[in-house]
Amino acid sequence: MTASTDAKTADVKDNQDIPDNSQLRNYYESWDSRIVYQVIMGGTQHFGYWDKHTYWPFPLTPQLRRMEEKLSEIINLPEGSQILDAGCGVGHVTRYFAQHGMRMLGIDIIDWQIEEARSVASKAGLSESQMRIEKMDYHHLKSIDDASLDGVYTMQSISHAYDPKRAMAEFFRVIRPGGRIAMVEVERKTPNTQDDPNDRLTQVMKMVNDYTVMPTNEAAHFDYFKGLLEEAGFTDIQVRDWQPNIMPVIRLFYALVAIPYHLLSSFGIEKRFINMICAASAFLGRDRWRFVAITATKPGATMESAKTK
Repeated sequence: MTASTDAKTADVKDNQDIPDNSQLRNYYESWDSRIVYQVIMGGTQHFGYWDKHTYWPFPLTPQLRRMEEKLSEIINLPEGSQILDAGCGVGHVTRYFAQHGMRMLGIDIIDWQIEEARSVASKAGLSESQMRIEKMDYHHLKSIDDASLDGVYTMQSISHAYDPKRAMAEFFRVIRPGGRIAMVEVERKTPNTQDDPNDRLTQVMKMVNDYTVMPTNEAAHFDYFKGLLEEAGFTDIQVRDWQPNIMPVIRLFYALVAIPYHLLSSFGIEKRFINMICAASAFLGRDRWRFVAITATKPGATMESAKTK
């Protein structure tokens, strides 16, 4: 199957199935969350990708774009494909795909991020048929027709899912036979049976997941996402560990917060600065997690590979 180069973004009807997730909204609307992303990452809300090991992460911007390029490589869809960015945030990844010939639908539930994503599209000179942004919850995609998309991806967004099995089922439903899914997410390296609830770092990681509203991140142990995709019906599942490729930015974040983190922890008030804890625990617990890039295919017709087109 070949995606039409003049295809329009999948029709989206009014969607009322958006839960009142005030805790998640409060997290992304907090001053520290906005400052971290804007000042350090230039507004981008995902990690960068470094092809070679380095202790010097700068400049960051080329590596952020490289991560978007890597995602494009592994989802491997031809130009003109209709793709859903599930949890698009401020739309930087959506923009990259649209600028490279894809017909993009980005969805999110955070109002200010939706407005920012639309502004990103406008400033890039992208039409609505190239990059459309809608307020929608990826658990409830009933306003998108069955088998109407060539692909779906998540970029560090499925961690916020309160029902990941339902989200996977929805992704499977809206993808055409032969279509692709790609997920770039965090999961632990061990089965959940090996967690020690009395371990300090385990407790800190749980606190981070609770405060940042990432229930799926808390549940995601070894091969968790692979299991979700298999259960949903996807095949040809490939799992890659990109943790070594993001360590430069993980070290950078820790270098910025190490002193205040240990100081505030000594007074027991570190939980008031959740992004600081997140940065510190990611580095201190680096042996416990991996950064997986997973791809899979919906069985059926074969789509023309972007590499062979």
